[in-house]
Amino acid sequence: MARERIQIKKIDNNTARQVTFSKRRRGLFKKAEELSILCDAEVALIIFSTTGKLFQYSSSCMNDIIEKHRTQSKNLQKSSDQPSFDLNIENDKYVNLSKQVEEASIILRQMRGEELDGLTVEDLQRLEKNLESGLSRVLDRKGNVLMDQINDLRRKGEKLMEENTKLKDKISVVGKQMAYDDAIQGEDGHSAESVMTASHSAGTSQDYDDCSDTSLKLGLPWNHC
Repeated sequence: MARERIQIKKIDNNTARQVTFSKRRRGLFKKAEELSILCDAEVALIIFSTTGKLFQYSSSCMNDIIEKHRTQSKNLQKSSDQPSFDLNIENDKYVNLSKQVEEASIILRQMRGEELDGLTVEDLQRLEKNLESGLSRVLDRKGNVLMDQINDLRRKGEKLMEENTKLKDKISVVGKQMAYDDAIQGEDGHSAESVMTASHSAGTSQDYDDCSDTSLKLGLPWNHC
């Protein structure tokens, strides 16, 4: 005959409940001891009966196991709280940055002459002082930029003058060389012309002599050939 399965629910009869508690407690402690031996595990059991009586089992020192459990629980709590803590820090940073951006935007609009309603005399004086200080810095920066541009233009002008001087020197050298070449060429041409004139004169004299001799031999009147 099959054994009837006991329904898991609270036992109303006190005597039966005490008997069941005693049996199951001993069985539970036995299983805990077996688990400790077989698996080399640290096991601790703490049981309070309905009357408040304490029953406990531990494979080693109960206090050591409880302290280890407490330390482990704290570590787990820290690990679980860390993301939340980091998230809170990031949220605080975001809120602060948003506030700073909003304040800077308001100041910028006020410096443009907007959203001035509701400002006190002290606020307006502070804004005026900030504008004057900002304008002074702008003018200083403008002066520095203009001075840099002037110095840059001066350097460029000096460089152009230097290049112009070098170019003039080159042109002067080239002009002198051309004049020298023309003079040499003129002297060579004059010498050649003198030679040609002398040759022509000699040829003419020779022709004249030949013509005179011919006229004399033929008894002809002399004239230019």
